[in-house]
Amino acid sequence: MITVSQAPMRRILVTSALPYANGPLHFGHILEAVQTDIWARALRMAGHECFYVCADDTHGTPIMLKAQAEGVTAEELIAGIAAEHRATYQDFLIDHSIFHSTHSDENRRCTEQLFQSLDTAGYISRRSIRQAYDASAQMFLPDRYVKGTCPRCQAIDQYGDSCEVCGATYSPSDLKDPISVISGTTPVERESEHLFFRLDAFEPMLREWTRSGAIHESVANKLEEWFSAGLRDWDISRDAPYFGFEIPGHPGKYFYVWLDAPVGYMAASLALAERKGLDFTRWWAADSDAELHHFIGKDILYFHTLFWPAVLQGAGFRRPTQVHAHGFLTVNGQKMSKSRGTFITGRRYLERLPPEPLRYYFAAKLGPGIDDMDLSLDDFVSRFNSDVVGKLVNIASRCSGFIARAGGRLARTLPDPSLYTEFAAVGPRIAALYESRDFIAAIREIAALADRANQYIDAQKPWNLAKDPARAADVVAVCTQGINLFRVLMTYLAPVLPAMAERAGHFLGHPVARWDDVTLPLLGTELAAYEPLAIRLDPKVVATLIEENPTAAPAPAQPAAATTSTAAVAPKPATPAPEANAAGKGEITIDDFSKLDLRIGKVLECGLVEGSDKLLRLQIDLGNGDIRQIFSGIRESYAPETMVGRNVVVIANLKPRKMRFGISQGMVLCASNDNPGVFLVSPDDGGTLGMTVS
Repeated sequence: MITVSQAPMRRILVTSALPYANGPLHFGHILEAVQTDIWARALRMAGHECFYVCADDTHGTPIMLKAQAEGVTAEELIAGIAAEHRATYQDFLIDHSIFHSTHSDENRRCTEQLFQSLDTAGYISRRSIRQAYDASAQMFLPDRYVKGTCPRCQAIDQYGDSCEVCGATYSPSDLKDPISVISGTTPVERESEHLFFRLDAFEPMLREWTRSGAIHESVANKLEEWFSAGLRDWDISRDAPYFGFEIPGHPGKYFYVWLDAPVGYMAASLALAERKGLDFTRWWAADSDAELHHFIGKDILYFHTLFWPAVLQGAGFRRPTQVHAHGFLTVNGQKMSKSRGTFITGRRYLERLPPEPLRYYFAAKLGPGIDDMDLSLDDFVSRFNSDVVGKLVNIASRCSGFIARAGGRLARTLPDPSLYTEFAAVGPRIAALYESRDFIAAIREIAALADRANQYIDAQKPWNLAKDPARAADVVAVCTQGINLFRVLMTYLAPVLPAMAERAGHFLGHPVARWDDVTLPLLGTELAAYEPLAIRLDPKVVATLIEENPTAAPAPAQPAAATTSTAAVAPKPATPAPEANAAGKGEITIDDFSKLDLRIGKVLECGLVEGSDKLLRLQIDLGNGDIRQIFSGIRESYAPETMVGRNVVVIANLKPRKMRFGISQGMVLCASNDNPGVFLVSPDDGGTLGMTVS
């Protein structure tokens, strides 16, 4: 079998979308940067060369107007924002090879080179267009700077390109009662010549490229809508006044921000190459054997999967190897909103909490698709405290004390070498899951291994062995096994928890840096003094991310602990109500029953719930990537280890319920009788994952 370290070294350039330089980084930015950073770190741990470049997106009308409003130059504005962005990324442990700016000499050179190549090849056309003009401000208005009444649904205060009420798209001239956002006056139409990129000339190439595996299949299917509607020429110029690069040979015309922004990827790598003495063309030449990966949000798919690869091809450069898109982020089930207090900036978080809990939570929720993701603050607390503090760190904390009291040196042999070999053999699969961006599966497997490591220690009970001085060697042996299992787990989590991995490496006396470091166990070596690797999150502190926002809506009331079980178990009233059936519940009709979406799911994980003696926390796969967290009051009847791998019947369309332990996203179907306990309703052998139960 080929190990990770034996694979040929690959040269990889990876990017994440450039944050716009008009405000602080919010959780959406952090999610994408964390996803990219984890991926890049995992590839480096496999021994590959992987540079992660990013930059601030600095051009456009909004930057120009904000600078004017603040009484500073645009250059001063973006310099201050850049410093803030860099600091926030660094504090979230984002390991950029370089964080650059689109307002740079490198970006000007690259943009002008691409434009000249496209123009020479005949891919740039020129024609006059009519557009909204603010005579008071003496400037042409971008579509979003015109507001008025929607021509379709009559909704007022809608932008000049689309209606947020009915979804209609149109031009600013179609609005009723239009006004300029800048001056409040009625805009007029004026004619101006613009430059266009002939996107339709690349349709055959784009159809082939989008089906080549370069993008997720669901994204390729989405692009079919744009192909069917016809690819339109792309306006790449803007009129003065405008903050950006003036187009050579076209006085008063500037490159549109969506042309020079993606070129910022090239510019950042050019600056990196010049600083490190590398060959810029190794990444961007048409015949390059390096890989180019972009991580983006699904809202900018058009630019990155149609416009950008076409520009690169037309200018004689290589196309991206892959474009990886992720979904939108919600907080407590709601869109990020300043009025609701769910618009959380990275700096606001860092003022209260360390970065790695959020990195871990994002990793535990991120899969390879473009599904939206919810950050439940309750689930965030529960998952980190349970998985990282309660399981992972607990191993090192428990075992290190016994070893320290015995002299601080590990045993020379493992009492269960086959268990260690089993843990270490999972490494290539974990590495492959990281590379395929299936972080949720990687975290799930690591958490399952952590459960097994804790079960081993619980079964061996070194605290009992330590009571007998004659068993001192056995105590050290058991704890040496535990420390080595911890080392494997910490290695597997190093891309997600890099600072913790570094501290763990100091404690172990060996760095946690590569997948194949765990091929052999640590034996006979001395441990450093153990220092806490992580501390529990305080729910009250986490709640302030929203509650301290003066514009936030009040948080919904927490249900009482006694009412938190979501197992589908009928209560037994002392006195049945009139017209009750034998089960003590009122009759329902077949129409009532037909509202239930009963599906077969497979239990992927099961663990105890801290603070409850009745609940188990289940991770259940309902098929097609639908993985639910469900709390079920079955602890008195089922041990967690007996649940993993079991098929259960789930009420899939039950409204998610916010509990003090987290969000429960369904209900496991159970039954009870006069005997103590509850019992799972299970499908027969013919039931398969995701099947609807009728």
